Amino acid sequence: MARYREANCKLCRREGEKLFLKGSRCLTEKCAFERRGYAPGQHGQRLRRKVSPYGLQLREKQKVRRIYGVLENQFKNYFKAADQKDGVTGEILLQLLERRLDNLVYRLGFAPSRKAARQLVRHRHVVVGNGIVDIPAYQVKPTQVIRIKEKSKNLDLIHAALKEVGRGEELPWLRLNKAALEGELLEIPKRADIPLTVNEQLIVELYSK
Repeated sequence: MARYREANCKLCRREGEKLFLKGSRCLTEKCAFERRGYAPGQHGQRLRRKVSPYGLQLREKQKVRRIYGVLENQFKNYFKAADQKDGVTGEILLQLLERRLDNLVYRLGFAPSRKAARQLVRHRHVVVGNGIVDIPAYQVKPTQVIRIKEKSKNLDLIHAALKEVGRGEELPWLRLNKAALEGELLEIPKRADIPLTVNEQLIVELYSK
């Protein structure tokens, strides 16, 4: 299976902002973006040229794709699915990405980053409903309960993540039970309740050409 194997910090530097791809490290002085807040590469420190409308659309798409950790073809498929549904395409696109199992494991605070959440899912530590789900892209439905498998409840990574961040408690569309290491998707999130500083309309314009 194809996946990104380069340094995650390069992605933040390329987009010109922190994407929080490495969990708590992004909040410390060790963060590469804090030390080198310019684009990677030989010419990264040069003044950037004026960005065209297409360039703005492309960068917004790349930013969202990298935040959720999906590949190009996966992202296109999400957009096609969103475009076929009734409603605001950009909002539906973000809703589909937010309902990914790996994203919800991260949002609930069971993992310090989406990459770590994908690993938890792949290694069969996560139960959805009554069965183990090892597919990070699994679309969680409202009222479905996500919990850590009984034999995995002592994993240090999970407890460290819950101690450092309390993301799940801040989102009205998620319910978190820290003691039981379980959470629930209460409803499909509204755009205003998704903590993401992106302009999804630029992505719609990019794919509508």
